[in-house]
Amino acid sequence: MPLMKRRTFIRSSIATALIAAEPVWAADGSRQVKPTGLQLYTVRTEMEKDFAGSIAKVASVGYKEVEFAGYFNHTPQQVKEILIKNGLTAPSCHVSYDIVEKHLQEQIDASNIIGHKFIVCPWIEESQRKLPDGWKRAAELFNRAGEATHKAGIQFCYHNHTFEFQPAESLGGKFPYDLLLAQTDKNLVKMEMDLCWISVAGQDPIAYFNKYPGRFPMVHVKDMKVLPKGAEGPTASPDKEMPNMTEVGSGVIDWKHIFANAKNAGIQHYIVEHDTPASPFDSIKKSYDYLHALRY
Repeated sequence: MPLMKRRTFIRSSIATALIAAEPVWAADGSRQVKPTGLQLYTVRTEMEKDFAGSIAKVASVGYKEVEFAGYFNHTPQQVKEILIKNGLTAPSCHVSYDIVEKHLQEQIDASNIIGHKFIVCPWIEESQRKLPDGWKRAAELFNRAGEATHKAGIQFCYHNHTFEFQPAESLGGKFPYDLLLAQTDKNLVKMEMDLCWISVAGQDPIAYFNKYPGRFPMVHVKDMKVLPKGAEGPTASPDKEMPNMTEVGSGVIDWKHIFANAKNAGIQHYIVEHDTPASPFDSIKKSYDYLHALRY
């Protein structure tokens, strides 16, 4: 893409994002959490048994958007048809670092068929994180990926867990998350902030919203019964805290306080997730009902 056209495209994309980040107002003048989506990883065990039926059940709860983490051997066209049948859109998908590195064009092609506007990398392997240049390599890859997706009209993003907020020796004690934000192009690489994991890590999402305004077009919304304190945390691995995960609104995270800063963050999509729900469809309904009723 010629340089001038590319710059025009990026400016246009930013303008669209700012419009989409405007809050949704209720009739009483308060703000609402919309649009509310679901990360389908939450219902993965059900999707393995009945892919189309599970997506239909998600739509019946009230969700209007879904985020994929695998297509369970369905073609992009099949996925698109199932979404249309259930009145859903899929603005985003999670794909592995390996796909970003080696098969990105295939994912871009699939995303354009399905209708994804965001491609998200959710994980960097520990073996790479421990390398002296591991995080730098990730930032360089993400910039290249962002360049490629922008040409296709898609935004590239990275999704955090807790290890990005652990001081890294290879970075002189700095947080890897800060390095990724600093060393990636703010227009090419955005962040899908997991509001649960950043809270578990003992960090303030609003501080990041203020330092990097407009950099967070999507957020993962999930809750914790308790947050680790003192010697208990924060931990590098999210696995330790999985038993404390709960439905949105049933835990201790202050959603009204966080969402009051949504415009500054640039949030366009609120995506519910629960990594280990006891009853997936009961879980997603509880979270949806809470967010649907929430005013702030």
